[in-house]
Amino acid sequence: MVSQLEAPGRGSHEILPYAVEGLVQVFTCPHRSFFTSVMAQALRIAGQGTPVLIVQFLKGGIGQGHQKPVQLGQHLDWIRCDLPRCLDTPQLEESETDALLELWRYTQAVVAKGKYSLVVLDELSLAINLGLIPEVEVVNFLKNRPNQVDVILTGPEMPDKILEMADQITELRRSHRP
Repeated sequence: MVSQLEAPGRGSHEILPYAVEGLVQVFTCPHRSFFTSVMAQALRIAGQGTPVLIVQFLKGGIGQGHQKPVQLGQHLDWIRCDLPRCLDTPQLEESETDALLELWRYTQAVVAKGKYSLVVLDELSLAINLGLIPEVEVVNFLKNRPNQVDVILTGPEMPDKILEMADQITELRRSHRP
């Protein structure tokens, strides 16, 4: 038997006959890494017609900001911080701090509106550990997001409070050394 799912159009708010609770997933590893499986999952879900947002807090260099999201297909918005460089230190210029906090405020606001079903917060643990985004704000964000929104957080050394909230934790590590 073959069945076909019809994906609702962007902006469609069809009500399901049952409640679907979103998950908090954490992908972490001991070093700074690109989580290919997370990005593949986001692309796959967006390709099925589900609205997805990817936010890269510490990546810059392309002068993007939330005002100019890269749109991959009809259902995936990808935004980076409006910075001239990638961040890897807590010592930021005032304009860099402002850009990062503006992106964080935007992310909180757009998620609260329920526009996206999946939100990927890339390298958020680094932003927390560098003292750029307060951990308590992230915990409150996760607690207060719309129930149906799935959130994926990535980065090394994820704070314990966030790990305790996670429905799924995936730890990537090397199984052998060359």
